[in-house]
Amino acid sequence: MLETQGIRLDVSAAEEFLPAGAIDALSDKVAAVATELAAGDGPGAEFLGWLNLPGNICEAELAAMQASGDRARDAEVYVVVGIGGSYLGTRAVLESLGGPAAGHPEILFAGTGLCSATLDRVLNRIEGRDFRVCVISKSGTTLEPAVAFRLLRAELEKRHGSQGAAEHITAVTDKSRGALRQLADRQGYETFVIPDDVGGRFSVLTPVGLVPLAAAGLDIRALVGGAAAMAEACAGPDLRRNPAHLYAATRHLLYEQGFTTEVMSTFHADLQLIQEWWKQLFGESEGKGGQGIFPASTVFTTDLHSLGQYIQDGRRVLQETFLCVRHAVDGIVVPRDEADLDGLNYLSGRTLDEINWKAYEGTRQAHLDGGVPCLSLEVGRLTPAVIGGLLYMFEKAVAVSGRLLGVNPFDQPGVETYKKEMFRRLGK
Repeated sequence: MLETQGIRLDVSAAEEFLPAGAIDALSDKVAAVATELAAGDGPGAEFLGWLNLPGNICEAELAAMQASGDRARDAEVYVVVGIGGSYLGTRAVLESLGGPAAGHPEILFAGTGLCSATLDRVLNRIEGRDFRVCVISKSGTTLEPAVAFRLLRAELEKRHGSQGAAEHITAVTDKSRGALRQLADRQGYETFVIPDDVGGRFSVLTPVGLVPLAAAGLDIRALVGGAAAMAEACAGPDLRRNPAHLYAATRHLLYEQGFTTEVMSTFHADLQLIQEWWKQLFGESEGKGGQGIFPASTVFTTDLHSLGQYIQDGRRVLQETFLCVRHAVDGIVVPRDEADLDGLNYLSGRTLDEINWKAYEGTRQAHLDGGVPCLSLEVGRLTPAVIGGLLYMFEKAVAVSGRLLGVNPFDQPGVETYKKEMFRRLGK
């Protein structure tokens, strides 16, 4: 088991499904890929800004984002407008750490799709309440957030006039180009820059994620610090001591053995959106040219009563990565009941965290016995530093994994296909 920055990675059970010595035999190839990334070479090299990003964020940048977050405390609601990588990482971090801190605004998300009911709920939540908007888009013309921003900007202008509305809007966008940059400069919005060399799904540790997380009262310095510490740990050449490389190598070798779907399973519901962020990161990065591990997710024990049957006894194409938290909320203990009609007195005095952990251990063993290779990522408690480390580990892992597959992990050509057909039908 490899422990790094409070995150314990165990691949020993998965190794039983691989040829003897397979992981170590891949070490030189992984090292070559990592050297290529570090040198800024190879497919998608123009989008490697995330690689050294955590250690390159200066105090002045953090202070500016923190100041923006402090100003947002005057609002009752803070609406983040963005789609895909422009919101998913933010929402994942926020949910994993329990939501906004006390004294900070409620955080809502808009522009994440085209469902009218979803946007209507956001509009109803801001009715009669003071709100601010953080619009996140490199171009400003992506359909879903652009539509939502039009509606929200119109509401702000109705309440405060054009100048007053501008004082309630923060734009995170390109430094010099695009429709949103033009609008922000013309109207005088507060702005932050999305780096040119960081793609959307890798952008959570840029102002894309840090500005709204500061508004929510989260410790963005600890988040970035955890990522920076993990970046150092993931730069070493020893495969067995590098968590990102070890994770990437193991899942890649399992894929070559026919385990073509990876299920990320957690017993901690607050990590569900981290799973969603992970699915975008790996799905968009690897799914090209008829290749790639399909990313799926489950939240246990809930899904043990539904998808658990398939994982246990279905087609043996699944590999499973457990992402589990040992301690969540202290002090929730099963009480004793003299009647014991439900037969639960054998659990009396035991914490729910302890019971949940035993459920994880039992499930992992059952799935292994059922022929599912299992990897484990275990943390003691969720903190901003741990989440920051986890985010970076996955980013580095998918870069290595994609290069091992022979694809460019940093583009998404297939995403444009649906847009062309949608716009044709809309008459654009």
